[in-house]
Amino acid sequence: MTRATIGNPLSWSAARLADIGHGLEAAISGIGSHETALPKVNNIGMSDIRVALRKGAEDFAALRSDVIMLVLLYPVIGFALAAETLGGGQVHLLFPLIAGFPLVGPVTAVGLYEMSRRRELGETTDWRAALTALTGRVLGPVLTLGVLLVVIFLLWLIMAHAIWTATLGPVSYHSLSVFLHDTFMTDAGWTMILLGGGVGFVFAVVVLCISLVSFPMLIDRPVGVPVALATSLSVARRNPLTTAIWGVIVAVSLMLGAIPFFTGLIVVLPILGHATWHLYRRAVAYPA
Repeated sequence: MTRATIGNPLSWSAARLADIGHGLEAAISGIGSHETALPKVNNIGMSDIRVALRKGAEDFAALRSDVIMLVLLYPVIGFALAAETLGGGQVHLLFPLIAGFPLVGPVTAVGLYEMSRRRELGETTDWRAALTALTGRVLGPVLTLGVLLVVIFLLWLIMAHAIWTATLGPVSYHSLSVFLHDTFMTDAGWTMILLGGGVGFVFAVVVLCISLVSFPMLIDRPVGVPVALATSLSVARRNPLTTAIWGVIVAVSLMLGAIPFFTGLIVVLPILGHATWHLYRRAVAYPA
């Protein structure tokens, strides 16, 4: 009896460690591409964007309570970062934070892609099922791309701070009204706006191109990060106008959703996330 009591915890621990090891192995192996051939990239246009947005809204309407559970943390983090920025005398980083926070949006939407995939197949679509699917081969590639987007977001904030230092800085602003006055009523402020806008545009284009279909693709197929990135770039290169229009729709929607203390993102992000899945399905095709 004593032996069983001692042995069971040891056996259980060994089994759990083995499970963790297998999970890590699957996550790491999923980062690399097991397929070198790229899938077929289709031509897409405004009609495809309209269909994707319509289906995205339908998914949100059907799964409202579950998708809100998945994205609720995103606006909370955004609000906390904005509050810290205002309270810490870093008012000049408020707009770069609001403008750049959507750069990591594709990471937070991976659960939404999985829910749209499951709804498409008629499978269970609650948020628990979506999170359960983000393990094994999916976890490693998604985390790898997620880290890449976080690094890009941090680089954007560093660049924004450097532009502010070279124009309106280095004196810290503790008043938002004073900062806004100096931004729009001085030559240095307009220089900061133009430089920041140009640099921010470059960052946004890079993130748009690498995340256009890469995250949904990793959820859908075991293709690995290199093939997913190459396919996403190929879709953007083949459909530059449609990609640009989609980027504007995403940027404007996320900015509007972020204005009322990030609360609008609770609705905007799910619709865009689901719509991204459907746009991917129209942009990428696989051999039978």
